[in-house]
Amino acid sequence: MEDASENTRLVAVELDESIGRSTPEIEHERAVAVFDLIEENSFLPVGDTGHGPYRLKLSLADKRLVMDISRTDGIWVTTHILSLTPFRRIVKDYFMVCDTYYDAIRSASTNRIEAIDMGRRSLHNEGSQTLIDRLGGKIDIDFRTARRLFTLLCVLHRRG
Repeated sequence: MEDASENTRLVAVELDESIGRSTPEIEHERAVAVFDLIEENSFLPVGDTGHGPYRLKLSLADKRLVMDISRTDGIWVTTHILSLTPFRRIVKDYFMVCDTYYDAIRSASTNRIEAIDMGRRSLHNEGSQTLIDRLGGKIDIDFRTARRLFTLLCVLHRRG
């Protein structure tokens, strides 16, 4: 018998061509974000208790993230459309703090770098919690999965 956690997780994430391609560096960041998400996650579409594992296909339509969910045997489970508007400010602020962090690494004091990093993590946590809230009643994810999914969401915003 399969482990219950195997039935409540993602085993594949596909990025649709609607997301577009970017520079090799950003494509690498996307691949790493997908790998990290698949490596460790807790993902359960509400109402489909334990019938996974799941495959997730992400696409963009009218500034919304389309999350098409199926089982590994190809049976479609559900599609959720997530407005990206609530994430706009968080992602913008997150990138700004990340840029500040990378600049600070070159010349700032350890205390300054740590303070910026705390701000960066705080924004990442805010985005992760927003993701949990927006998916509430649709997809059950834990905070660690939300962090990984938020990282992927951020990387999808990067154009290069």
